[in-house]
Amino acid sequence: MAKQYDVLFRLLLIGDSGVGKTCLLCRFTDNEFHSSHISTIGVDFKMKTIEVDGIKVRIQIWDTAGQERYQTITKQYYRRAQGIFLVYDISSERSYQHIMKWYAPEGVQKILIGNKADEEQKRQVGREQGQQLAKEYGMDFYETSACTNLNIKESFMRLTELVLQAHRKELDGLRTRASNELALAELEEDEGKPEGPANSSKTCWC
Repeated sequence: MAKQYDVLFRLLLIGDSGVGKTCLLCRFTDNEFHSSHISTIGVDFKMKTIEVDGIKVRIQIWDTAGQERYQTITKQYYRRAQGIFLVYDISSERSYQHIMKWYAPEGVQKILIGNKADEEQKRQVGREQGQQLAKEYGMDFYETSACTNLNIKESFMRLTELVLQAHRKELDGLRTRASNELALAELEEDEGKPEGPANSSKTCWC
């Protein structure tokens, strides 16, 4: 059976309640959009396997509740995530102002998301504001819409790429180890062959 994935990463969606975190997740994993809003209770997650630079990446995407009473639970997941989406709603200045309240720890790859870009007539946060905030904290920035599927795949692919780049040394080590194990297996197989004219001069490894 072919290997289903090469590496597993955990990504996290954080931001105020109602900014569309669950809709982003469902659009990316299931290509579905539900206009009715049901608040996430605690945390939920979905899985998806994608390929980046020839590497099969299994991503476990955690959707967190935005309500104040769940923040203690949410923070427990910060340290276990390799990548974090900080999400605000472009039609809610309040959700934008709260982004830094959610700011993630150092050493974790982060992308800033301005969601609900399809609601241009309700916009309260300019694109330039999002770009400036992302620049200040060294993050990539995307405006997205789960409704129209704008920049959904692009933003998830980009965060996965950033996590892969950050863990490149570990991945290269895994590849080297796998290659060495393969070479050792081949060597052991050769050693098990009966001696004959073709391999009578082989060095003894015992």
